[in-house]
Amino acid sequence: MCTAATYQTKDFYFGRTLDYEFSYGEDITVTPRRYPFRFRHLDAVKNHYAMVGMAHVADNYPLYYDAVNEKGLCMAGLNFVGNAVYQKETPGKDNVAQFELIPWLLCQCATVQEARKLLGKLCIVDTPFSRDLPVAQLHWMLADKREAVVIESMQDGLRVHDNPVGVLTNNPPFEEQIFNLNNYMSLSPDPPANRFCCKLPLQAYSRGMGALGLPGDLSSQSRFVRAAFVRLHSVSGDTEEESVSQFFHILGSVDQPRGSCVVEPGKYEVTLCTTCCNADRGLYYYTTYENHQITAVDLHRAPLEGSELIRYPMILTEQIMRQN
Repeated sequence: MCTAATYQTKDFYFGRTLDYEFSYGEDITVTPRRYPFRFRHLDAVKNHYAMVGMAHVADNYPLYYDAVNEKGLCMAGLNFVGNAVYQKETPGKDNVAQFELIPWLLCQCATVQEARKLLGKLCIVDTPFSRDLPVAQLHWMLADKREAVVIESMQDGLRVHDNPVGVLTNNPPFEEQIFNLNNYMSLSPDPPANRFCCKLPLQAYSRGMGALGLPGDLSSQSRFVRAAFVRLHSVSGDTEEESVSQFFHILGSVDQPRGSCVVEPGKYEVTLCTTCCNADRGLYYYTTYENHQITAVDLHRAPLEGSELIRYPMILTEQIMRQN
């Protein structure tokens, strides 16, 4: 299970947590402009926007979990088990396999507005990448500095929802997640007022009681509420360091420590990594479960006119700076 979010200061930021019980061996992967994207049901694209993101590379193909292209368009896929339904090839549609959706949109679109036009003809098909990598049940958040949308392929067809909170988790479907926020409209970062009874001398005995009732469990619905609350009330300076630090604090509010979520005896879902990308500058930051030091990969320092994938193995062991 995962959480994705956007954040705006002077620049635009996008990122996600990757929560699972094991890793597939992800790298920070740059796809340069001349890498040939070969799609299963559409013509290959040999010249396109460059992108950087977290991907498992199989047979020299980047299976992106999330990515941002050089124009600042960002996208992340999150588990949507039980609700995601893909189609068979449909005549007259752009038939795109589930694992191709992120590169298909990011290689040719500079904005969400441009992507909306493609989504009108999109059919997400149930073609697996391989026998060993079956179709994943996902939904996606697509965002730029102006807007964000959620893409869900369900039993009744493809849905594209405006996302005013800039957050996405897993189940239930996005419309239900947004509706659920009605249950928390009384929460506030400000101290609470006594509305229980004016005849009782009730008073706040601790800071932070305006958010009393904010869910603290690790379910996807609770993480959605918590991340939305923290993100919508976040305050930071405009410098790169302040903005990046604040973004990691936003996603830190839904961090999953080992032992808190049992998948099966001896296996635990944890936050394997957390990512943050400055979409305006192409700076891709990450931390991992065992390495809290923020590491950066600069898209524009890679050879973007090439045709071969550039892979940066994630630094997984803790990096501790000793002061004495």
